[in-house]
Amino acid sequence: QVQLVESGGGLVQAGESMRLSCEASGRTSDIHAMAWFRRAPGKEREIVAAVGWNGEVAYVRDSVKGRFTISKDNAKNTLYLQMNNLKPEDPAGYYCNADSVNITTTGGEYWGQGTQVIVSS
Repeated sequence: QVQLVESGGGLVQAGESMRLSCEASGRTSDIHAMAWFRRAPGKEREIVAAVGWNGEVAYVRDSVKGRFTISKDNAKNTLYLQMNNLKPEDPAGYYCNADSVNITTTGGEYWGQGTQVIVSS
């Protein structure tokens, strides 16, 4: 089993930055890919960005390109999402996701509990 714990959410003003972290524990050797998803109220969950185990970026959503950066520190078993220039359309529950094979648009096997990002205009 793999456990994922997110942190770093909260309230920011539009245009400001925030960094989310996701620490993995348990059978971390099983993880092949990781990603961030988000779900806004009344909307479907969507993938934001994904990386492979060696840190190569596999996907970044068009609406966050140039503003959000996904990265991973294998020594700390931690996934990050640096979010710059946050916009009113970014508020959502942000969820860390991991899988032993790959991550599709519907998500991999393991999920964190989520962290809320609120953007005030």
